[in-house]
Amino acid sequence: MGTRPVRPAHSAAEVLARLDDRLPDGPTDPVAVIDALVEAVDGGLTATGSPAFFGYVIGGTLPAALAADVLAVVWDQNAALASLSPAASAVESVAGRWVTQLLGLPSHVSVGFTTGTQMAHVTALAAARHRVLADAGWDVEADGLLGAPPVRVLAGADRHATVDAALRLLGLGRRAVVPVATDGLGRMRPDALRAALAGGAPPSHTHPGHAAGPGRAAAARPTIVITQVGEVNTGAADPLAEICALAHEHGGWVHVDGAFGLWAAVSGSPARRALVAGAAQADSWATDGHKWLNVPYDCGIALVADPAAHRGAMAAPAVYFPPDGAGQLDPVDWTPEFSRRARAFAVYAALRSLGRAGLRELVDRCCDLADHAAHRLAAVPGLSVLNATDGPAAPGGLVPLNQVLLRVDGPARRPGCARADIPSRGYPDPAVAGDRLTREVTAAVTAGGEAYLTGTTWRGQAAMRLSVSNWATTLADVDRAVDVIAAAVAARRAGGAGDAR
Repeated sequence: MGTRPVRPAHSAAEVLARLDDRLPDGPTDPVAVIDALVEAVDGGLTATGSPAFFGYVIGGTLPAALAADVLAVVWDQNAALASLSPAASAVESVAGRWVTQLLGLPSHVSVGFTTGTQMAHVTALAAARHRVLADAGWDVEADGLLGAPPVRVLAGADRHATVDAALRLLGLGRRAVVPVATDGLGRMRPDALRAALAGGAPPSHTHPGHAAGPGRAAAARPTIVITQVGEVNTGAADPLAEICALAHEHGGWVHVDGAFGLWAAVSGSPARRALVAGAAQADSWATDGHKWLNVPYDCGIALVADPAAHRGAMAAPAVYFPPDGAGQLDPVDWTPEFSRRARAFAVYAALRSLGRAGLRELVDRCCDLADHAAHRLAAVPGLSVLNATDGPAAPGGLVPLNQVLLRVDGPARRPGCARADIPSRGYPDPAVAGDRLTREVTAAVTAGGEAYLTGTTWRGQAAMRLSVSNWATTLADVDRAVDVIAAAVAARRAGGAGDAR
């Protein structure tokens, strides 16, 4: 890890104060500009590439991917058109095909490279909107949403926030979403989905003679079901095969949020691969390159099993765009952006440098390290692993994938006592104590600089998350983080820190 603390030394406000915010009237020497910038931001950079960074779900950067990304900047290619950059178009085609193969998806899937899963959702769900409305006899690209048949969206109660943001951008507001109940790990319950699909009134516009999309029955109403692999707190996966079967019985389009979890498809563990069983039956998928694939920011990937719907939703032909004579190799047809950077160079380099075996080892090592951390942390007095499972999601393991969700327990009350039994200070409620202690431990670990954790909320209670996503993280890095967490828990519980006021 070296001696650099993982946390930043300065806040955004402090960095702002160090910057010269006066716009110069005339030119400044480029070397002086860069020197001043480096000096101003020094201490305000988080070491997200550190093997001791366990916050959010952020990968490191593979050496080959970093070098390719630097070349992408040097080459400065606009990756919109094959005629504009034959190299960017060709590399994107190969990288997209490799991703499709690694994830075990159908070979005819179309691929678009976006800024992240947020825009991959927008891309794939735009294709979904195109198809389900076309099946109802409505051309949304020509006529918009005003007067269109209402689109029903069903998504798990523990879906990621980017799903709702994508739906808003597509004109499908949050009231269009029917939340589907989940289990204790955040997995969508098939029985709840079945009941939700059976409910609701039919749309005011239908077109029974219009054929439904591939693999789907004729829809009673335009329906999109959004499922996920890798719940952001627990790492758990929805039962995809059951969900796809139920949704397709009702003519629904199934979209999979697999920002990091879809990469379980490459695992050497049958239990982990089982988490994505049925994924190929879905209609669209979204994942990230800058998480488990460990390419530099930014990189998301949208994949769609209905290329006609994908292209219909995204393409914006213009007379000044010379068509690609070799076929469907114009990247502009598959993403919302026209001008964009050639981010597929880094994906190509990452996959070429790892190969199947290297990617498999990366994913499994991260999962094994997370499971090792979970077992050690579960033995720490006063600390609970909230996403522990001994069920089919992770036979032989304690956590499903690479996420460890933790909470510091509030001191228990003695029988008959009105207050918690902790030294010198008390809390009116153990749950309140647990919230405060959990937040204090998270802050103390991160402030120490040896490891970086992030806080979250799970089932209404404060929690902290340890995510192992970096190719460079070792057993020693994880053990060091566990030791720091354990020491922080012991210190706060012994001192009864953070009384409720």
